[in-house]
Amino acid sequence: MLLAVSGGRDSVTLLDLMCRAGFDVGVAHCNFHLRPGDCDRDEAFVRHLAANHSLPCFVAQFNTVEYANAEGLSVEEAARRLRYRFFEEIRMREGYSLIATAHHRDDAIETFFINLLRGSGIAGLHGIPQRNGAIVRPLLPFGRDEIDAYVASRGLQYVEDVTNAQPLYLRNRIRLQLLPLLRDISPSFDAVMENNMQHLADADTIYQGRIEELKRHLCVDGGKGEEEQGGEKGRAVVINISELRKCQPLPTILFELLRPFGFNSAVSAQIAASLDAQSGRQFFSPTHRLVKDRENLIITVSQSRSDNTAQQQGDSCLLYEDLDYRSLPISLSISVFGYEGKVPRLPKNEAWFDKGKLLFPLLLRRWRDGDRFRPFGMKGTRLVSDLFSDLKLSLDEKENAWLLCNGDGTILWVVGHRASQFAAIDHTTKEVVGFKLWR
Repeated sequence: MLLAVSGGRDSVTLLDLMCRAGFDVGVAHCNFHLRPGDCDRDEAFVRHLAANHSLPCFVAQFNTVEYANAEGLSVEEAARRLRYRFFEEIRMREGYSLIATAHHRDDAIETFFINLLRGSGIAGLHGIPQRNGAIVRPLLPFGRDEIDAYVASRGLQYVEDVTNAQPLYLRNRIRLQLLPLLRDISPSFDAVMENNMQHLADADTIYQGRIEELKRHLCVDGGKGEEEQGGEKGRAVVINISELRKCQPLPTILFELLRPFGFNSAVSAQIAASLDAQSGRQFFSPTHRLVKDRENLIITVSQSRSDNTAQQQGDSCLLYEDLDYRSLPISLSISVFGYEGKVPRLPKNEAWFDKGKLLFPLLLRRWRDGDRFRPFGMKGTRLVSDLFSDLKLSLDEKENAWLLCNGDGTILWVVGHRASQFAAIDHTTKEVVGFKLWR
């Protein structure tokens, strides 16, 4: 078992109990560099503590403020993400079965009120789970007073985080100001809260069963918006508004559908109130974007993530005649073959052109307002934006559209939608260049 040890009284208690119980343990510590001098002191204390118990010690140092600013997170949330990512890396690399943290009953009660104030829904009102995947919390049944008594009886040494006594963060204000008042009002407050959280956990199990049924009915794989997310393809999710309206209470159900995508209750309420609004309304969570598109709500990776992907891939690239296209930002395959006098009926994701009429290098780029082309079979030109309107493309589809252009800039193909008349195959064609978009 890998123990998360900060050096404070709770984690020192956890370490002492685990060693006395005979568990095979290692120590993991994070130096967040948030308290000049104190963080280095805590790291040195934990290293010394692990050495005294002859335990392996793994330490990570983070520039937490820089990470929080880069990711748009609070310092608390940034530290939490960095901490658990590091613990899991060590667990996997070193072969530990579980990660044990020193959360106790008071932490669970504090989390209840934090989630209550943030409007997290019923899922946030049963405190901290005893186990979550590989993470276990052996001290959860015990309160802070019991831990203090254990520390005193064992004469354990620990370091004190001075910020714990300062109302700098929401958790501290709840711990220092709200909970003492509630305990003064009700001497049995802790026992009552423990029962309340258990009842809410049971109710949530029943509630989530119904929500899962609705998700399977209402949330459809949109099959588009495939940006990289966490190493996997993040596909668009589509919710039909007409079907959603049949579900009551609609605001609560919509919140539960959107919560896995990072939308909070306030934004979910705004979305619910905008169901009758015109198409194009957009709403954002830290990770996703929701667009109202006619009778659908379309959820994709947020625009900021899409922008980052576009910048990494480039908004345009050149295609040379040697056909080395491995670095393209979309899955486009190319083949060159002799013309046999007949062009089959091609699906939208394929386009053929007369190689002799092309000027290399070709250009693959994102479309822009004002782009015009001559669709195959038409005499005049038309705006690419008008084509998108006729095809009833969603905002996400428009933003991820690409154009294949000749070397002189003439648009050859609105990729995956419509080919141009330019460089069309005729009786003079000897070689064909065929393109195929793979989704």
